[in-house]
Amino acid sequence: VPEIWCRLRPEERDPVGMIRDGMLEKLEDREHHGVMVPVSRLGYRITSRFVRRYFGRVFDNPLKVFDEKILCPETQDLDSFLDGVLYIAEAQRRVAEIYFEDGSIEAAIPPLRALLEIMASGSWKGKSTHDHEFRSLFTKESLLGSDWYRKRLDAKQQVDIRLAQIKLKALEAYCSEPTHAAAIDRLNLRTRLEAARKELIRCQSAQYLSDLLGTIGVDPLLVSS
Repeated sequence: VPEIWCRLRPEERDPVGMIRDGMLEKLEDREHHGVMVPVSRLGYRITSRFVRRYFGRVFDNPLKVFDEKILCPETQDLDSFLDGVLYIAEAQRRVAEIYFEDGSIEAAIPPLRALLEIMASGSWKGKSTHDHEFRSLFTKESLLGSDWYRKRLDAKQQVDIRLAQIKLKALEAYCSEPTHAAAIDRLNLRTRLEAARKELIRCQSAQYLSDLLGTIGVDPLLVSS
């Protein structure tokens, strides 16, 4: 509800604080008629405590508008609620399977790949979305240390090497023409030519690859194509 969130101060929007204060409630999987329903995929939901504290900034009597049946729809019709969750899980499975069928899963960032595997098959290396091994994939340290990210940096270096080679070749071709002597002096192209040679050497160095750490890199598929 934008009208609510835009009225929250930054410290009030902190999800950790909301969970701690009982304003966000984590949904848990549950078994129903012998079927394990992945209710946890819905994440967290607001509680009556959240409504009391914040919805009053928009509504005169928020608990009359957002009562228990609204906040906890399973209290209206449990079967319909759980069927809805199963439909969501099935839609997620169908979407995730497309990535495996067309091979685009190979380009997925590690945490997204793991998530797609869970959506498609229900688990990733025997882990669920609740396991530390899965959740740690979403940290900056895990991403920067992944083979996926290293390939992006390698691709970025190759792109920059190619660009430096093109520039150097163009300068060398221009400077090799005797009729361009006047322009070479006027435009100081000999200095630029030397700078282009140094730039190519810099791009080819291991230090340049290290300097790229922290950048977004380049999609390796774009380089290969």
